[in-house]
Amino acid sequence: MALVYLAAFVSLWTQIHGLVGSEGILPVTEFLHAVHRYYGSSSVFRYPTLFWLSSSDAMLSAVCAAGTVASVVLLIGFIPIAASLACWVSYLSLFVAGQVFLGFQWDILLLEAGVLGILLSPPCLTPVGWRRYPPSRGALWLVRWLLFRLMFASGLVKLMSGDLAWRNLTALSYHYESQPLPPWTAWYMNQLPMWVQRISCALMFGVELIVPFFIFAGRRARLSAFWIFTGFQLIIAATGNYTFFNYLTIALGLSLLDDRFLRSWVSASRSKQAAGQAKELSDALQTPSVRGWGVRGRWLFVTAAVGSIALLSGVNFAARFYGYSALPAVARRALDRIEPFRLTGNYGLFAVMTKGRPEIVLEGSNDGKRWREYGFRYKIGDVTRRPGFVAPHQPRLDWQMWFAALSNFRRQRWFGRFVERVGEGSPPVLALLGRVPFPDAPPRYLRALLYDYRLTTAAHHPGGAWWTRSVRGLYYPVVRTGRR
Repeated sequence: MALVYLAAFVSLWTQIHGLVGSEGILPVTEFLHAVHRYYGSSSVFRYPTLFWLSSSDAMLSAVCAAGTVASVVLLIGFIPIAASLACWVSYLSLFVAGQVFLGFQWDILLLEAGVLGILLSPPCLTPVGWRRYPPSRGALWLVRWLLFRLMFASGLVKLMSGDLAWRNLTALSYHYESQPLPPWTAWYMNQLPMWVQRISCALMFGVELIVPFFIFAGRRARLSAFWIFTGFQLIIAATGNYTFFNYLTIALGLSLLDDRFLRSWVSASRSKQAAGQAKELSDALQTPSVRGWGVRGRWLFVTAAVGSIALLSGVNFAARFYGYSALPAVARRALDRIEPFRLTGNYGLFAVMTKGRPEIVLEGSNDGKRWREYGFRYKIGDVTRRPGFVAPHQPRLDWQMWFAALSNFRRQRWFGRFVERVGEGSPPVLALLGRVPFPDAPPRYLRALLYDYRLTTAAHHPGGAWWTRSVRGLYYPVVRTGRR
């Protein structure tokens, strides 16, 4: 969890000012002012974030830095409860401030897993004391329950969506080309014959719909589920850029292991050492200090928290498939109260398979006749540029451009602000781009075209192009910038 947090905080730190800073696309100060005007005194509870204290650019950097430091402290093993809590509070604050740029399922998954990480953390100051405090069985069960919900829901939503591409097992013939940020390996996967794509799709349904039940089916089945889930996530990571999602899922899968399994992977001497530590743990648990009120109080708190989260996550899971309106009124009120804190979430990726690849290309011009393209760091643009790997980093603007291309700029209100910032020559926004064709001053005009991109075939790839493209039309109308 510490490694995943670290990747998430560092990734955000490199782009937060361009996204929601004072000169960013959606300044957090404007957002919080609008929230306060609408909700008044309840704003803090509806949108819990440290940025109510200050929403300056310095505060944005400070929260990213605090989360990064807390991640490192947690990784080393010091003050695990405080470090886990600091990571969770910092990420929740950034989640709220990030608005549309942090609305992804893995952001919610990280927050829910982060709460469980707090409950699993031992009440000690240094790594030496960890072995004196075995983890809560209830909290460990919640991690497994979260893993089950994540995997099973991912398979079930595909069938419930009614998308024929999933039902006839042809979805993967579109997936590698249409995914948000495909790496170069996706080109090769896209060349596989249809019968391989169908078998792969069927195996995927097996992993997502059948293997999750192994989690609760005994030790051997649980260990098998760990290996299957880990291999599955590694394959996805090798053929796509899904930020820290795959690694967070693998981290959740570690809850399926046990001490006996881990001891089988170390030498005999280490096994003896582990046995000695187990005896030391047994002796320590008999001491008054461990049986004291502090430990009892923690046990009561963790037990109450585990019970509450288990109940709420179960209700939320049921609502995912039976509908929110089908829940009793008291259950709906409870979910509404905890929703701002993301203690439990709904999951299920790629319910409907995208069957094409529209891409937005932003262009600028000084005379309205000769147009030059802006380039993104990671998003598909130049057809001859080799698609690369970027995960666990998530370039948030590049991702949002993928979603915007599937809609229109009127529904993606942030896009107009993005064009406006480019026209102003905002340094933090331009820093999010890979190629700025007007480095000295913004152009007089900006527009955006919509293209259809297709992966080349093996017969055409030797020419050097990874993609072919054809213009579909105007996505965003020509606008005049502030430059005279």
